[in-house]
Amino acid sequence: MNIIVEITDKLFGKEIKEFNNPYIRYGARGIIKRKDGKIAVFNKVVKNEYKLPGGGIDEGEVPEEAFKREVMEETGCEIENIKFLGITKELKSHENFQQISYVYTADVSKITESLNLTEKEKDEGAKLLWLTKEEALEKITKCLEYLKESKYENLYHSKFINYRDREILKYYIKNIK
Repeated sequence: MNIIVEITDKLFGKEIKEFNNPYIRYGARGIIKRKDGKIAVFNKVVKNEYKLPGGGIDEGEVPEEAFKREVMEETGCEIENIKFLGITKELKSHENFQQISYVYTADVSKITESLNLTEKEKDEGAKLLWLTKEEALEKITKCLEYLKESKYENLYHSKFINYRDREILKYYIKNIK
């Protein structure tokens, strides 16, 4: 299976602690593209965070279906031409937490303009942006300097998300034409 990126504490200047029966979460996320070539980016204004659409896989859900659901919730879009890119691994030893994400690309088939955001996303000022892949990479890369904590996530957690999505986008730009 193609591993796009594996992120550890070492990347952020922290020592790696030994995992002790870690909590493992599975996610599905990726890049969705409109006909004009622009991709969806989820901006959480309160945290100054830019990220790709996606989230956790519910119990009994397969990764591709979770991706479709998350895209609909966060972008209001139905998607087609779904392709699996690979996985990412986030190994947060300071939280005894690991996240494995299945990463996809897809084309928008229908825009409903009806977002179904969680209370957390609403509290963090979440909004949908459509950007070129280069603009998206620039926003995701630059936001690392200005990330802020929210009442839901500390900077440690947010840095992993930021780095993960930056690497997904870099991989996409390099490998998908």
